[in-house]
Amino acid sequence: MKILWNECRLEALRVFRNRYFIFWSLIMPIVFYVFYTKVMVQDVGDPKLWEKHLLMSMAAFSVMGSSIMALGLRLVHERNQGWTMYLKTTPVSGVVYFIAKMVGQTAVHVFTIIVIFVSGGLVNGISMPAIEWITAGIWILLGAVPFLALGGLIGTMMKSDTASGVSNLIYLALAVLGGMWMPMEFMPKLLQQAAQWIPSYQYGAGAWSIIRGETPSLGGILVLIAYTFVFMILSIQRRRMQEAI
Repeated sequence: MKILWNECRLEALRVFRNRYFIFWSLIMPIVFYVFYTKVMVQDVGDPKLWEKHLLMSMAAFSVMGSSIMALGLRLVHERNQGWTMYLKTTPVSGVVYFIAKMVGQTAVHVFTIIVIFVSGGLVNGISMPAIEWITAGIWILLGAVPFLALGGLIGTMMKSDTASGVSNLIYLALAVLGGMWMPMEFMPKLLQQAAQWIPSYQYGAGAWSIIRGETPSLGGILVLIAYTFVFMILSIQRRRMQEAI
């Protein structure tokens, strides 16, 4: 248990010391939030609802990016630097290593969600019942599982440059196609229909439902679960192939 605790603590510290994480997962979402609610103000009907909607979008955007890029790139770097081979000579098992990654990343996500929620309160004075804040935070935390699985899949890539480019492309594409930067109502009709099958849209939609006093749809939850299994299976197969070689 002590080994697991130390590994979890070290994993969280590694992420917080990563300037890449600080920029993409904290600074950029907050800058976007300020820009779209204070500078580029749009006619969206209910301004207060829009501010809450966008805050949920930025929190989901941040956690999604951290799951895909921070985790995936860290796995690639550690393997290329021989860290995973070195661990095999220590008492740290592969299971402990994996659990520590997930727990450390989850701790970072909790911190990220709190920071972005607080920024919404400070920037626009957003006020919601405590149960909505908590429920939305839990949804964003748990709904990130398929993106953690995707990060694990990206972590099977052999080259850091390739992993970095692919993860950035996937991250930004998911953000745009998932309606995190622009309400889906403003998107082309075809994209609105396709969004029902895009994990980032269902991820954001769950949080958007909560702030409107609704519950995330069962269909959206099933879509996220399906993507989780697909990414996990692909990741496991890739790792087995690499170990066989």
